[in-house]
Amino acid sequence: MVSTHPTGVQHSGSQYLPQRHDTKANTSPNQELLPLTARVHNHDLLEIGGCDVTTLVEQFGSPLYILDEETLRSACQQYRDAFKQYYKGESQVLYASKAWNCLAVCAIAASEGLGIDVVSGGELYTALEAGVSPDKIYLHGNNKSREELILAIASGVTVVADNWYELRTLVEIAQPDQSIRIMLRLTPGIECHTHEYIRTGHLDSKFGFDPNDLDEVFTFVSQQPTLNCVGVHAHIGSQIFERQPHQDLAAVMVQWLRDAGKYGLNITELNVGGGLGIKYTESDDPPSIEEWVKAICEVIQEACAAENLPLPKLLSEPGRSLIATACVTAYTIGSSKVIPEIRTYVAIDGGMSDNPRPITYQSVYRAVIANKMSSPLTQTVTIAGKHCESGDILIKNALLPKTEPGDILVVMGTGAYNYSMASNYNRLPRPAAVVVANGEANLILQRETYEDLIRQDRLPERLKK
Repeated sequence: MVSTHPTGVQHSGSQYLPQRHDTKANTSPNQELLPLTARVHNHDLLEIGGCDVTTLVEQFGSPLYILDEETLRSACQQYRDAFKQYYKGESQVLYASKAWNCLAVCAIAASEGLGIDVVSGGELYTALEAGVSPDKIYLHGNNKSREELILAIASGVTVVADNWYELRTLVEIAQPDQSIRIMLRLTPGIECHTHEYIRTGHLDSKFGFDPNDLDEVFTFVSQQPTLNCVGVHAHIGSQIFERQPHQDLAAVMVQWLRDAGKYGLNITELNVGGGLGIKYTESDDPPSIEEWVKAICEVIQEACAAENLPLPKLLSEPGRSLIATACVTAYTIGSSKVIPEIRTYVAIDGGMSDNPRPITYQSVYRAVIANKMSSPLTQTVTIAGKHCESGDILIKNALLPKTEPGDILVVMGTGAYNYSMASNYNRLPRPAAVVVANGEANLILQRETYEDLIRQDRLPERLKK
């Protein structure tokens, strides 16, 4: 819904605000553009989590990641409760923390009963330090190092074995009396319409065992006393709006569950991955969290009934749809450049180092001016980053009010794959992050300094003056 003056002029930001504040419990965060607590305060100012965004920038600096705790918790609760409602067996939701892995995010997810999906030793270490129980941590990855596998075994987490190298390494490093809890990642051969780089379920993928190797894999695992294979795993991609691919995946996985029994393997867990998309633009129309969960649960239960199999523990690992909408990034506008009849560039104090998705995936975002939320939209501009790259463009053709240096630009939906993929390109320090709730802001990631940038540098003695 677009808010307008009587003259019909669109206002900045009003059309992006959540439309159902009175029923937030039933509002699926992945279907909103701004966090659930977003408000316009004092007519012009954007407020998130009860905090004025412009005040947050004054206090914590810019660029700034602003994480709304209520939106994140709501998404966690909706996933958790939907599985309890629609699945008759045991279930466990895991947060795919590669979307944004830090102590605070892991701790919030764990406090809502979620486990944590990790893909490296660093993510595993962070989850453990955040207090996540090892029995709720699952380690993924297509090339886990020996050191990472040793850490996983010592920590007591579940290892999702991706390939023969990992299986043989696990057998090699295991002690004779150990029982290493593993799952097997398989490639289901299911296509979905998403970006090539985030489509992982088709056969031509670096992830998982080929389904044609099932006989050999199941035979090998069944003969290893140190490997306790408890489940199978598959994942078909990310930012998916279609429901049919996930339903097809669930049916295929139940067949794997049936086949594993022929080898004496007691498979009790199925992990159907994640991949539910979010609303980045007005035209995006993803299913709600509840709709996605309901579809998965129904097909798993139907397939198990058809095969006369007991219901397995059902796992899923959403990432983007849990965290993306909960966060925005605030920037300060600086220079501008008008090219008559062609384009107007408006530059911000960040860009591809804090959000590499546009230059990497051609991802599309929406933005508002936090200090001009009731101003009419009179400009179409291109939001340019400050990096020394022509491709450092955050948003093309952004419809905004007339901008001035010092205005605060807020880009929506930046919780997933922004901080986690951030870099120090051009030696820019990475931004700070705060979590906001009930009018209070707490720092969860400290802003890097120039001293931090050279902390790991070493200057050979012969080069010192």
